[in-house]
Amino acid sequence: MGSSILDERESLPPEAIPVPPSPPIEGLDPYTGVWGDTQVVHLLKRCLYGAKPADISFFKTLTMEQAVSVLLQPAPAPAEPPLNNYATDGYTDPSGVAPWATWINTGIALADKVLNEKRIASFKTWWLGQTLNPARSVHEKLTVFWHNHFATDTGTATDKIKARFWYDHYQTLRTHALGNFKTMAKAITLDPAMLYFLNGESNVNTSPNENYARELQELYTAGKGQASQYTEDDVKQAARVLTGHTVSNTGFNYYFDAGKHDTGNKEFSAFYANTIITGYAGTAGAGEIDSLLTMIFAQPEVARHLCRKLYRYFVYYKIDAEVETKIIAPMAQVFRNSNYDITTTMAALLKSKHFYEMAYSSACLIKSPLDYVAGLINEYSIALPAATAEERYATWELLQAEAKDMQQELGAIPEVAGWYAYYQEPAFHELWINSATYSRRAIFTDRMIADGLMRNNITLAIDPIAFTERLPDPGNPDNLLADALGILLRYPLTGSAITFIKRSILLSGQTEDYYWTGAWNQYKSNPSDMLARNTVFTRLQGLYKYIMNLPEYHLC
Repeated sequence: MGSSILDERESLPPEAIPVPPSPPIEGLDPYTGVWGDTQVVHLLKRCLYGAKPADISFFKTLTMEQAVSVLLQPAPAPAEPPLNNYATDGYTDPSGVAPWATWINTGIALADKVLNEKRIASFKTWWLGQTLNPARSVHEKLTVFWHNHFATDTGTATDKIKARFWYDHYQTLRTHALGNFKTMAKAITLDPAMLYFLNGESNVNTSPNENYARELQELYTAGKGQASQYTEDDVKQAARVLTGHTVSNTGFNYYFDAGKHDTGNKEFSAFYANTIITGYAGTAGAGEIDSLLTMIFAQPEVARHLCRKLYRYFVYYKIDAEVETKIIAPMAQVFRNSNYDITTTMAALLKSKHFYEMAYSSACLIKSPLDYVAGLINEYSIALPAATAEERYATWELLQAEAKDMQQELGAIPEVAGWYAYYQEPAFHELWINSATYSRRAIFTDRMIADGLMRNNITLAIDPIAFTERLPDPGNPDNLLADALGILLRYPLTGSAITFIKRSILLSGQTEDYYWTGAWNQYKSNPSDMLARNTVFTRLQGLYKYIMNLPEYHLC
């Protein structure tokens, strides 16, 4: 079930590879099995960016139902909005925003493209920082999921789409991430950033623009599967409904321009039960959007389309007939029965037998760059400098650059359908790995376990001793390896592979456990003894470098 990067049999002809029949999968019924480290780590890696040892210990004290409920609680709002981190190299914000003060609510009307681009860069750096939020909540990861669903690129029309619009767009995604999807769909439809991004602001009765009306149906709601039978005329009619929804040139906020709205009736196809949306003049025309969304959400395919995307993001990319029947269909029914409540639907998935079916759902996805970068920071509990805003932004910029080099940058999705790895068949997640990104990942982990990343007197590096000290029994080499591998890898290593790692690294080529236990105890009895410290530091550094260089480290 794992990725092809792990398949040592790829060089064999297909007929030489035995293919055992797949056992029937479990369904959406509540999981009642074992609740231990394996299940906890699996849940945390899918819902958070990485599984911290402290979080593993915390969630093990709860039942599975309690753990999922905690993860589905909203996280606290960001502590501060984006700041002016762009006052460098002699640049001065022409609106008067001081260095390290927030630019939110200031200078929004300035027709200064350079300033706008600097603020957009500031916003994207700030957003990366939110993925490092220590809250034990799926909230930030779901916000990124919805960002991929309503995919946008902040590099589009920087002369029109103000940086503040993108910050507000993020807030819209975050506000509704765990709420009601129908409410979110309307909020996104009227969101100034989205109105500009897909040309909704220029959608008028004399020249309807179909861009948003098309994506609303094709990508955001009904999808484009075989069961989604809306027509080209449905796109045209929806565009007519949406005429007049625009952005004020003076207040720089959404408003409805009744004079640019198509007041005629709009008739839809049999897919939408030949619904006729009555046209209205004046401000009443703004209400037609509610009729449009009610009509669209009445179609069962909307719930199925959304559940497939949630499943691919949180469980596995492959959806065959059995998954469609046992997981997607009942999950979609939960979605519809709850009036499209996201938390209720996520709870059904995360508490299901199928989600904890480890042979099927564990170690079957290649980590996204955000999972890879933020996950490493969180799992090794690397302390992030935060005494000053300058330190915070320097840290975020370092990590943002790494994720970008691995081809995932928040606020810069390459296609309106999302990042390629979430929709391009048949490769899906395998698209995260190529000759450039694989080497980039290796360079990142090698640097983090060696000298670290450095910027503006900031250094980010793994402290192998500090990580090991958080494990339950680090003096026992077998237990140390079991606990460390249980956190860092989801794909189990063979006994011979573990023995090799133990003897060649922890025991420095010896065979008796006391070669490690003695070294560890000597360090713990006198941490200021630099010789003793260097002995365990060097071995642990080699251990974690070796683990992170394994192909299995890329899986979650």
